Amino acid sequence: MSTTILGGGLGGLSAAYYLLKKDPKSVITLVEASNRVGGWIKSNTQDDGVIFEQGPRTVRPKGPQGANTLALIEELDLSSHIKAIPTYHPAATKRMIYANSKLHLLPASFTSLFKKQTPFSKPLISLLFKDVITGKPAVAIKDESIYDFVTRRFGTEVGDYLISPMICGICGGDAKQISVKFLMEGLFEKEQKHGSITRGIIASWLNKEEKKNENKPRNDLYQRSINERWNVYTFDNGIESLPKRLEEVCRANGTRFEMDAKCTGLDFSAKITTELSNGRVLTSDKLISSISAENLSALLINKHPDLAKLLQRIKTVTLAVVNLQFNEKLPIEDGFGFLVCPKENRPILGVIYDSCCFSYTDKTVLTVMLGGHWFYDHFNDNTSEEEFLHVALTQVADILKIDQLPDNYKVNLLKNAIPQYTVGHKENLELIQRYIDAKRLKLHLCGSSYHGVGINDVIMSARNMADEI
Repeated sequence: MSTTILGGGLGGLSAAYYLLKKDPKSVITLVEASNRVGGWIKSNTQDDGVIFEQGPRTVRPKGPQGANTLALIEELDLSSHIKAIPTYHPAATKRMIYANSKLHLLPASFTSLFKKQTPFSKPLISLLFKDVITGKPAVAIKDESIYDFVTRRFGTEVGDYLISPMICGICGGDAKQISVKFLMEGLFEKEQKHGSITRGIIASWLNKEEKKNENKPRNDLYQRSINERWNVYTFDNGIESLPKRLEEVCRANGTRFEMDAKCTGLDFSAKITTELSNGRVLTSDKLISSISAENLSALLINKHPDLAKLLQRIKTVTLAVVNLQFNEKLPIEDGFGFLVCPKENRPILGVIYDSCCFSYTDKTVLTVMLGGHWFYDHFNDNTSEEEFLHVALTQVADILKIDQLPDNYKVNLLKNAIPQYTVGHKENLELIQRYIDAKRLKLHLCGSSYHGVGINDVIMSARNMADEI
């Protein structure tokens, strides 16, 4: 059996790896439109050893998905290259938001829930009591925005000051449009079943439902992450070490790579025909698409317009990432950084303090994230790197009082980079799969457009897809 994989990002590479693991004799061709693998993951190492992460930067070790990634890393022989940030590190315990024109430290311990902490008007524990006294919805809700769900259960302050900036940091999105099932499906289901989140959590704990349903791969690296209390981790040479190693292993095991080759046409017959921009035509028994749903829809619009329209519902947002390096230690409090509340109407989503996260003791290194859902409110397709840099420096000067020019910088535009799981996303996925099954298309989907935008989610979606095949 032969397989063509569209996309050389983490999803496509993981799909090739897991297929080879299932059947080492698999005949696989991976098609990548650019001259490199890794997709939006890009680690740019400077002459002095500082790493500018221009896309995703860390991985969480928690949950079944996190354990699965750690198992993969162990198999790839990358364990010795891990750099972990423990749960007691300032980058894990000190996270801030920018609200009401000020920086505020978020509660980071159980005892802090009982203290009044700006920008909240009351201790968070009192806001949590709202869930207890709020009754079950009169009518069952199929889906709603994560903002509506949280404000309904806990009040607007939790929605404005916790959930909205958190969604900005995770997917660059608007919490008022993102589905509650994107991050809080379990809590949403508990409310629908038990009448409140609190009662649902207690019921699950008493019945030990969640522990019974967990299926975490047990491996040495996973156990190490528990023993050493990892919060997040990366690699010595940056997060791009993971896709690079996947490429090496896949090539060594016979995967053929078609680089600088954009897919220009697809035909699903007895054999699948894939036309490439370099003039080559591939035939295979199966097709795996890890490219964005938007890009796949453009390839299907003529012969499968109904499927293309369903894929077009999965929109993306654009970000600009500006890395700043100052060759001196500036007076910034240690911590992870800060996220900006959308109500502030600023062009930035947040700033990450890389020099704290990655222990650059004699430098100050920051990453400024711009745009997201609001990209076209502040920028356009012709915005230059110099303009992005200027906006980043202006915001850093205003919020952090750093008014000097950086000694080094890098600007990276992530065009249509992060999928947005808006209300109805899960139901839309069911319609997509129903169409593929009904038409008996030998098409399989993985990647960030469908079952999670994080590194762990993308890898798990590839593994699940390989298991299904």
